[in-house]
Amino acid sequence: MFNASCGIYSFTGASVPPSAKTATVQFFPNNAPLVVPALSQQFTEALRNKIQVTTNLTLLPSGGDLEFSGSITDYRIQPQAASANEVAAVNRLLITVQVDFLNRADESGGWSSSFTRFADYSSSADLSSVQDRLISEIVDQLVDDIFNKALANW
Repeated sequence: MFNASCGIYSFTGASVPPSAKTATVQFFPNNAPLVVPALSQQFTEALRNKIQVTTNLTLLPSGGDLEFSGSITDYRIQPQAASANEVAAVNRLLITVQVDFLNRADESGGWSSSFTRFADYSSSADLSSVQDRLISEIVDQLVDDIFNKALANW
């Protein structure tokens, strides 16, 4: 027996409402107390790229059927595990993003959520030597979380 569904499914697990043809990802400014200059652009582009690669939606600069907006609200380094001499052996880089999702195709499908991800690194490593890799890992995880909440109705 064939069952009709209420969304368009792709092999990536995305479930895009049939009436949604376009998406907008607004620029996510960095409002964290500690600002890394390239983080806003890197995060915004990663979310745009995920939508372009994973869905058939056309990206628009504004007014898309699906719209993502928000800001980076936290970027911090915090010690995690103490060594024998009470010095942190592991540090954690933590990034939080506030996201507002608007689904113009289904007004009940919108939401506002905060997403946080982190990556740990050895305190013997200089942050500047691992920061780019850690940010890239964290941004990928955040983008996946946001995409899944918005478009992977599992």
